[in-house]
Amino acid sequence: MARLMVDNLNQADEERFVDTLGGVYEESPWVAERTWSKRPFSSIDDLQQAMAETVHDASREKQLALLRAHPDLGERTEMTDESQEEQASAGLDQLSPAQYETFQQLNETYRDKFGFPFIMAVKDESIDTIQQSMKNRIEHSQSKEFQTALDEVNVIAELRLAELTTSRDELPGQASNNN
Repeated sequence: MARLMVDNLNQADEERFVDTLGGVYEESPWVAERTWSKRPFSSIDDLQQAMAETVHDASREKQLALLRAHPDLGERTEMTDESQEEQASAGLDQLSPAQYETFQQLNETYRDKFGFPFIMAVKDESIDTIQQSMKNRIEHSQSKEFQTALDEVNVIAELRLAELTTSRDELPGQASNNN
């Protein structure tokens, strides 16, 4: 099924490519837009690597905007479906009042220090693991944490791309050949 997805993506026009992959990086369809011209991809891994390179090659301002597009962990505000699912898998949608307060304090401390939200691939992680990671990473230098956050964004994108390629085998608006 994933091979069919790669073939479809390689044949897709830019609009369909971006419609399909625009949500892989949080609120940042520019990653898919800039990656489209790098086709053809030999595999989903090749596509993911190309998207990560697109992020790496972007200006620092564009990278910072990508980081800032992510919601705070444990936040009870509107966010993308992907973020909601990922946070729910870690139990962040079921925080007790005390846990919620702790996350709010850690999020604020982190954001004040680094200028962007704490980012971690939280899918299926425990609340305790996430909180400990937050506490540890607050001690990082600005440059180390900026790179760590970008690395986590790429892990999240890799997980989202894997989910996308296992959940369907055709692009939006494309009829299935499996009838």
